[in-house]
Amino acid sequence: MNKQLHVVLTNDDGIQAFGLRSFYHALISSGYRVTVIAPVTEQSAVGHALTVYNPLRLKYFDEQSFKGFGIYGTPSDCMKLGLIELLKNDKPDIVVSGINSGANVGPDILYSGTVAAATEAAHLGFPAVAVSFDSYNFFDVKQHANYAVNVINNIDTENFPDRLVLNLNLPNIPANEIKGLAVCPQTTALWADVYKERHDPRGNSYWWMEGHMPKDQVEEHSDRAMLWAGYATLTPLKFDFTNREAMSLCEELKEKIKQ
Repeated sequence: MNKQLHVVLTNDDGIQAFGLRSFYHALISSGYRVTVIAPVTEQSAVGHALTVYNPLRLKYFDEQSFKGFGIYGTPSDCMKLGLIELLKNDKPDIVVSGINSGANVGPDILYSGTVAAATEAAHLGFPAVAVSFDSYNFFDVKQHANYAVNVINNIDTENFPDRLVLNLNLPNIPANEIKGLAVCPQTTALWADVYKERHDPRGNSYWWMEGHMPKDQVEEHSDRAMLWAGYATLTPLKFDFTNREAMSLCEELKEKIKQ
């Protein structure tokens, strides 16, 4: 493998997040040339949002062991501005997004800024990988970052299918205990969301969202199930929302409208 491949690294947790910093150092240590283009602020669950009515501003981070472009915007903003403008004369070979705090499996994919950044890169013509860790409380994922880099080492960037995103999720266990890499579909199970009402000192209501994914609704061998079982999961994603099974229903509706 050509160790001088140019990688663009992004995320949705922000440019100072532990996951991104660990991933950055793992990629550098493996010989990649890394350009970080990531949000300055926390952007979790913003999905594929774009900044339309405000300008995008840039802050360059130049630290002793880290350099990168911080964008005051969303993950998708970072990819559009970065890949179209900032790197127009220095295109990357691959874009990686992560390591995210929290898994991105099943319905999470719709809300995830991590996956959205990778999707934007894929739509712009670049091989793209989203990487997430199945915990919201972590401070050291160095070994998991190395695991993810090993996956990236084996990607053929020159023959990568158009508009494909590889969605890699890592289980919340020590990296040396990961049982293997499971290639699997995303679960169709949905979150059981609950909103907890609270009151501020003035008596006004506000709400915190909580929820869980019901285990009895998670399909065997799906991404969520395999992650719970201690496997890293790899799911190929495409973003075509057309429900082809329902095309006939729409045709029937069209005929009724004609009448």
